[in-house]
Amino acid sequence: MKICVRLPNWLGDTVMAVPALAALRAAWPDGELLAAGPWAPLLAGQGLAGVLLAYPRAWGGRLRAADSVARFRPDLAVVLPNSFESALAAWYSGAPRRVGFERGARAELLTEVVPVPDPRPHQIDEYLLLTERAGAPTITREPRLNPPAADTAERVEASRLLAACGVAPRTAAPRIGIQLGAAYGPAKLWPVERVAEFCRLAADKGVTPVLLGAPEDAATAAQITGAVPVASLVGRDRPALLPAVLAELDALVAGDTGVAHLAAALGTPVITLFGPTDPRLSAPRGRAAVLTHPVPCAPCFYRACPIEHPCLRRITASEVYDRTLALLEPAA
Repeated sequence: MKICVRLPNWLGDTVMAVPALAALRAAWPDGELLAAGPWAPLLAGQGLAGVLLAYPRAWGGRLRAADSVARFRPDLAVVLPNSFESALAAWYSGAPRRVGFERGARAELLTEVVPVPDPRPHQIDEYLLLTERAGAPTITREPRLNPPAADTAERVEASRLLAACGVAPRTAAPRIGIQLGAAYGPAKLWPVERVAEFCRLAADKGVTPVLLGAPEDAATAAQITGAVPVASLVGRDRPALLPAVLAELDALVAGDTGVAHLAAALGTPVITLFGPTDPRLSAPRGRAAVLTHPVPCAPCFYRACPIEHPCLRRITASEVYDRTLALLEPAA
């Protein structure tokens, strides 16, 4: 049995697809499983798929990746994204069974069409509807990934990066990461002044805050480090190193981002701040907590807030710190 899974394009959605991959692996333990997607390489070493194919966003790279999937000659293709292109690639692969959600004209490219549920369930549960239709019973609804071992090159490099930023050893003080960016847009981000207040409060309490983010978050990081002394890894790591960095932290504070999902799956406690999006649809599962501030306009799903961003601005630094501290306490 050869199974191809087209993974979603975003990091958080890829993590939320882990239970679907686990179901397929359990249903066909002796089968060959290929998982293709932009973030597929982050699943290396997890025992979920024998072949992990990076699926570029550029069209030229996608065509080459589609050829690689066709050479794999799958018996079953499970299409997790709702795009026409992903269904077309499944058809091109030659798989005799092609399972995906019903979305307009793409239904003609699939052999087994699953109606989009209404109301929509959590994204994890939605993906599992497809694997159940494919014949793979659900075995878990919580993504779990093994963090890199302490002696791996990635963990050693992550530890060195933190030390170079002046971060004390974990035995000296807990480390709390604050994720600054979100690919979705600025509406998911905690305002800069709140992040600065949180960093000041954490440092005063003997906790080490660490800013995280991509190179494009450098300006935001500069605003914060200009207001309060705080260690920053913004722009210093890379996607392949991200699991190791998260494993070196004691907790993470983030918006509704892919990094929050990855941290929770790795076992790092996460406080997720929800504003424009709905935690019922995409909250991280595992050792995670959600903080919101109810406002009449949320969830709006806007990428940029057209008003004063009350949903996230009104979440205070002390609220976030107290919830983080509670999450760090050992389970009874």
